[in-house]
Amino acid sequence: MKRFALALAALALTSTAACAQTAPGAGHPADGHGHVHADFDSGRFHVRVEGEGRDIILIPGLTSSPEVWEPLVERLEGDWRVHILHVQGFAGAPARDNAEGPVSAPVAEDIARYIEEQGLEDVVVIGHSMGGTIAMMLAARHPDLVDRLVVIDMIPFMGNVFGGANATPESVAPIADQIATGMVNSTPEQWRASSTASITGMVQTESLRAGPIEDSINSDPVVAGHAMRELIVTDLRPELAAITAPTEVIYVTFNGPGMSPEVTDAIYAASYANLEGVELKRIDDSAHFIMLDQPDALAQAINAFLD
Repeated sequence: MKRFALALAALALTSTAACAQTAPGAGHPADGHGHVHADFDSGRFHVRVEGEGRDIILIPGLTSSPEVWEPLVERLEGDWRVHILHVQGFAGAPARDNAEGPVSAPVAEDIARYIEEQGLEDVVVIGHSMGGTIAMMLAARHPDLVDRLVVIDMIPFMGNVFGGANATPESVAPIADQIATGMVNSTPEQWRASSTASITGMVQTESLRAGPIEDSINSDPVVAGHAMRELIVTDLRPELAAITAPTEVIYVTFNGPGMSPEVTDAIYAASYANLEGVELKRIDDSAHFIMLDQPDALAQAINAFLD
């Protein structure tokens, strides 16, 4: 089991018991953050845009804020116009349309609309954790909109984490319901404690944990619970063959009994077997937030893939 899977499970089970430049178009401040957002109407997310050049969309994970991408943005080589999503309900953003029902799939559909309405072309999409799930949904369901795809530390079916190798969406639905109910109904004290424990297990570098912990604490437990349930029961393996964009998957070693780099490599190879030509890249000495624990190694892998 992966470090991040253990941490997410801990979060769920415990509950059971920078300035941006002007965006394309007429930008506007949103939600009191003090920076400028893209002129795009969505109840699912808002977008800050930085720089000029080829378009790259960065999608953070469950309860994360756009700030998690700063180490990567600083290390990108070449000229990029960076579109960084802030999912509603996470890291202090009002829940809005994410207050009910699934999160990842509707966000993916609104990203497709964002690309089309903003007139973006040859778009690179990078997603971390839940953001990786969203990125895969986008690339599989709208293959003409994604030029290159990078998935960071995410498998296409998280149900395997909770139900084993033979899990199906149906078999893991009861545990997904239980986990979501616990998260949604957690008290503020429980949410703070579980968020702290969860992120501590996801960031190996102790000095860099404070920001992601606060992001998680300041996230809406209802949105997080619904999103977590969706992640557990969503199996994207059958959809991978629809992805036409060259794809790189970057991951860390599973952390659990009997796990090793070699076993992890085999699991990732099997998980992405339906995605022809996928490049699999393991980064060692890192927990789930690779962009924090190993920023140089992550940037090197991404820059080489995008070159």
